[in-house]
Formats: sequence, structure tokens, C-alpha cells
Amino acid sequence: METEDKAREKRVRRLAQRRGLVLKKSRRAAGTWDFGRYWLLDGDRDTLVFPDEHGASLDDVESYLASNG
Repeated sequence: METEDKAREKRVRRLAQRRGLVLKKSRRAAGTWDFGRYWLLDGDRDTLVFPDEHGASLDDVESYLASNG
């Protein structure tokens, strides 16, 4: 299962890159408020594009990219 998750994350990362965005993932330990959360940043300006500062699930990021493509 972990391999599938990593492959999916790589796919979403490539999708973001094609749009000039960078997918960032929280590196915090399990149990912290932002563990497993993701953000999309503008690749040129390093500004937050989606979601807010609280982050989102990979599902939410993928949906955002699909609907804003």
C-alpha cells in the first residue's frame, strides 16, 4: 500500500509541476497537527496557492488540480 501512495504522490507532484506549482508535504512527526498535510506553492514566487495555511489531504490537492487545469 505504501508503494501505491508514493506513486500517487509522485503523480500529483508531476501534475503540479506542469502547472508551474510545487507540491510541499509536511515533514512533521505523526501526531502533530499538520502530519500528512500538503500545500501547493507558486513555483516562481514561493507563495501559497492552495489550500490555506492548515494544509489539505492529497485527495483535496488532486481534486483542486483536476478542477483547475
